[in-house]
Amino acid sequence: MKKIDSIARRIFGWKLNSADKWFDVEKGVFIHDSDFQPDKNLDHAMLIVERLELFGFTYTKKDGSTVCFNDFCAKGDTLAEAITNAAYLIADNSSAADEWL
Repeated sequence: MKKIDSIARRIFGWKLNSADKWFDVEKGVFIHDSDFQPDKNLDHAMLIVERLELFGFTYTKKDGSTVCFNDFCAKGDTLAEAITNAAYLIADNSSAADEWL
């Protein structure tokens, strides 16, 4: 959960409300864990792609299991997992997150 929590907080700016949900300050809504599973749900992962593109990142699909956002590349067993892993690299890299997000 650390990976998805970092993405929710650093990329989307959501605030942790409880152990199983975040609060989206921009939209004024609560998001439950089951409503945001980008590593398992491609539609959720594509929300990350859209958000990072707003910050100026370029999304590139290298093959079925590798994706990049600029120079941050990662693999996964599925496309959704690869997107989540690459986004986590950005969210977990404090200098990248501070510069772009």
